[in-house]
Amino acid sequence: MAVLGMLLLAGLPLLGLAPAWTAASGGSDLGRETYVQTCALCHAKGTANAPRLGNREEWQARIARGRPELLRSVLKGKGAMPPKGGNASLSDRQAAAALDYLLSQFEEAHR
Repeated sequence: MAVLGMLLLAGLPLLGLAPAWTAASGGSDLGRETYVQTCALCHAKGTANAPRLGNREEWQARIARGRPELLRSVLKGKGAMPPKGGNASLSDRQAAAALDYLLSQFEEAHR
């Protein structure tokens, strides 16, 4: 993954977050696999208002709240999304990796 120089989001400069996201959870392969197996069911098509993969408008306000808040939502559930996307067998590491994959795809779509 290329190093992110600066991403302007909600008027705030966010420096180098994407590489930190991937490193924090253990890499993008685990995240991609977890996304495909669990998260894509809703996030690929926006089911139940799930923000779609790479959709700037749908992710912008969420990303502005920061990774810790997003991770809390993933682990505990929020709105129509159950904890860990309804897959209770996911480890916290897998759930975090899936979040990081989603965030990296947002970055890729908006370079």
